Amino acid sequence: MAKYIFDVDLRMQLDKVDEGARFQEEVRDTVTSYQTEPEWRKVTHDWTLHALDKRYVYNFSCLGRPIIQFPQDMVAFQEIVWDVKPDLIIETGIAHGGSLIQSASALAMLEYCEAIEKGEMLDPRAPKRRVIGVDIDIRAHNRSAIEAHPLANRIDMIQGSSIDADIVAQVKKAAEGYSRILVSLDSNHTHDHVLAELEHYAPMTSKGSYCLVYDTVVEDMPVDFYPNRPWEPGNSPKSAVFAYQEALKKNPINGDDGTPLSFQNDRTVEDKLFITVTPDGFLKRD
Repeated sequence: MAKYIFDVDLRMQLDKVDEGARFQEEVRDTVTSYQTEPEWRKVTHDWTLHALDKRYVYNFSCLGRPIIQFPQDMVAFQEIVWDVKPDLIIETGIAHGGSLIQSASALAMLEYCEAIEKGEMLDPRAPKRRVIGVDIDIRAHNRSAIEAHPLANRIDMIQGSSIDADIVAQVKKAAEGYSRILVSLDSNHTHDHVLAELEHYAPMTSKGSYCLVYDTVVEDMPVDFYPNRPWEPGNSPKSAVFAYQEALKKNPINGDDGTPLSFQNDRTVEDKLFITVTPDGFLKRD
């Protein structure tokens, strides 16, 4: 009788595993099928253009702080953080601080879940995982609001150009001792600036983690779409991503961890989102 109960229980557990695997396979097949949807992609692109023109990305917040992102990209970010489980997130571009809060909350949730799994007590006053944010101009009211947030003890802010040698050195120093690093680039969107950011920060990305390059969508917009900004097609984050990828192929280098550095654009993220400001910008380190 005991063996029968054991066999039934084992079968039920295996059925749950099989069901979960089948569901994930169905999702992968569904996402792959989207690649043959040119009309849907055109509709999505037209919607994206109109949404950006109407400042749609300014409508949202994360735990009380404005975050200038599509909700779809926010969902993708938390999925990536859960899969990678970084202990440090490096961000360039702070603005109102919503992205810093999003990163800090995702890291806090990782620690909370790990503590439950290990049966340990979690001390929120001594977080292990941290976020570093860099911005050339951290407005006083934004800094105050970020520092007043309950998750502020996970966040370090550095003011200065993200490509200035002294600032890069500060970030590298602060990153010492962390083993799983995720990078998010979302500051000045010109080709030269983003390319310089990639040269400085992409090597900090851990194997299996991501270097996210936001607003690559600039490359796909009309030339005069951003009349008051110095970026446009050909002078955009995406053009910088392509240039960086080509440079790595021609002149291979090692990452900061001493192992060969290479990235693949994770199209599965872009394909399932459809609506994103980050096409060709979900760079996953091999």
